[in-house]
Amino acid sequence: MNSLAGIERRSPARPDAVAWLSVYVLLLFFIPSKLVVGPLGSAGAPSMLFGLASLLVWFLTRSMLTRGAPAEPRPVRIALCAFIFSVGVTYVIAMASPISADEISPADVALLAVASWSGTLLLAHDGISDRAHLDRLVWVLAVCGGLLAALGIVQVLTGQAWVDRIAIPGLTVTEQPGLFHRGAFPRPSGTATHPIEYGVLVSMLLPLALHVAFRHVERGRVRWLPALALAAVVPLTSSRSAYVGAIVGVAICMFAWPRRRRLQVGALALVGLAAMSVVTPNLLDSIVNLFTGAAEDPSISSRTGSFDIALQFISKQPFFGRGLGTFLPKYRIFDNQYLGLLVTIGIVGLLAFLAIGVAAVAVLLRVRRAAADERTSDLAVSLIASIGVGFISLSFFDAFAFPMTMGALFLLLGVGGALGRIEGARAGPLGVGG
Repeated sequence: MNSLAGIERRSPARPDAVAWLSVYVLLLFFIPSKLVVGPLGSAGAPSMLFGLASLLVWFLTRSMLTRGAPAEPRPVRIALCAFIFSVGVTYVIAMASPISADEISPADVALLAVASWSGTLLLAHDGISDRAHLDRLVWVLAVCGGLLAALGIVQVLTGQAWVDRIAIPGLTVTEQPGLFHRGAFPRPSGTATHPIEYGVLVSMLLPLALHVAFRHVERGRVRWLPALALAAVVPLTSSRSAYVGAIVGVAICMFAWPRRRRLQVGALALVGLAAMSVVTPNLLDSIVNLFTGAAEDPSISSRTGSFDIALQFISKQPFFGRGLGTFLPKYRIFDNQYLGLLVTIGIVGLLAFLAIGVAAVAVLLRVRRAAADERTSDLAVSLIASIGVGFISLSFFDAFAFPMTMGALFLLLGVGGALGRIEGARAGPLGVGG
């Protein structure tokens, strides 16, 4: 009878989404962004279609995923719903107003992109069943990031893009990939649309890879390879966004690291700079010049000159904007996603979007304070660093036009919410939430 009672009390096995999300990571990172399902155009990227399928899976499995879960508010999910609602309002306003014919299709694609990214976030947030599975997804992200970094290193060393040789049946090339240059130095882009997107992505993944290197001791010495590859490729990106992102990410981690680890990482960074100054002194000079010569850089003057133009559009529709996706490059390229969001979804939409990041960071800070072990605390800080890098980097380019960056950022937000939910369930009714 006792054994039977134990069986009756045992909750049913909880489905887990890590295998599904791992496939999403593979599609997002390793199928070049310029390969799409031809008839669908810019909406036909495999990762976008898979994200839309993730949203469908989340809806279909919603009752199963929440069975037995504590009835607590989920801040990340609430903030996401507010953002989706604001985007929907702007879409309705845009379609109900006089609109240029060439703005309609980009608005539709933008709506689908938000739905795809949201599906990934929700499935990660609610579909990761336990801490072991979450750690497995973190490992997948670190390894795939390391492989992407290795591809970038190969591109720089060989002077070839390599991804232009990839052909996948059923997919069409929208634009032939090539290798970018800044001055005399090649700029790696991996499978991304542009080197700036690649640089932001590798700097976002670096804190997670460092967490894996220091904490996933069960994986042996191989755990160090992703972090080493990501750290090595950052200087090669010739991207201010990547440099700022990497510095911010590592700095956030350092606040929580023990003193010995801070000294170790600092010493390794100094050794790396010394080696770079010997092996490729011109590259180090080029990196310094990106910042010291910023005042004469046309890309910087273009960014600063965008504020006055943006304000003209914002003043016309300040609260809900003119519609996500409707501000086409022919009008202006802001190279600042926050300006773009103010123009397209207004103050309400921008605040709702920022609330997702704030909610995720707040949840992770609670996880860190309540963590019963150093590995959990370190993971929470690493996720805060990765998410922080993502949101800071949006100031440097029009990120919503780059699917790899936004797909990864929304996935990380979902993982942060999942960690809060899992640790909250472990802590009981007064846990950390998610």
